[in-house]
Amino acid sequence: MKNYTKLSKKHLLKHKLHKISSSEYLRVLILRTLGNFLIFSSLFIIGKTFSLPIKEEIRYLIERKMEKRYLVEDKETFFKIQHLSDNQPKGLLAKALNLKKIEVLIPPDPYFSIVIPKIGAKSKVLANIDPADEKIYLDALNKGVAHALGTAFPGEGSHIFLFAHSTDYFWNVGTYNAIFYLLGKLEKGDEINIFYKNQRYVYKVIGKKVVDPSEVYYLTRKSNREFLTLQTCWPPGTTLKRLLVFAVRVSE
Repeated sequence: MKNYTKLSKKHLLKHKLHKISSSEYLRVLILRTLGNFLIFSSLFIIGKTFSLPIKEEIRYLIERKMEKRYLVEDKETFFKIQHLSDNQPKGLLAKALNLKKIEVLIPPDPYFSIVIPKIGAKSKVLANIDPADEKIYLDALNKGVAHALGTAFPGEGSHIFLFAHSTDYFWNVGTYNAIFYLLGKLEKGDEINIFYKNQRYVYKVIGKKVVDPSEVYYLTRKSNREFLTLQTCWPPGTTLKRLLVFAVRVSE
């Protein structure tokens, strides 16, 4: 009888330990699954947010290494290409990646477009977009660069403001500002081309600045000369700050 009681107690103890172990195992499994889900979700969001900026940075580094040149399409472009054609890359890597040392940038829309040779950027520009109306400017930034409502147009001799900088949700941050990802590479003297009503206007960079999103003075500033401001998010892939690039029109 005593032996039977001891056996029963041992069996009960084993059952309790097994039950505790099963509950603990289930708890650990749930925590691990949740942890892995959060890790992979975070990696996905980071990858989606920064994959385009990283891709653009790599492209820029490769093109600088191979001394690639972008030409803006005009009546002299053909003769420039003829003169430079002998300098096309002949290495195996260049051939494998189909890299060209000279590329012509054609404005997407001759009525209103921007072309920046140094960073190989080009985009249609949508006119008179209200930067205070989120619905309007988000829709515009899905299609190209926005021209701020109330600012001047090329040829009017005043302040022109173009932007590509905002998002609705953090996972969409890469959707809207890809056109200007490399804007920070521009330095004094670099060229910016704006095509407006089938006419080409050339501007030279004179400076740049990183500001807080609340600093809207730069949008409403006045100028007695043709002055261009380009705005995008900074750092690339985020909406923390704003990068402003300033340029003035080159005399004809």
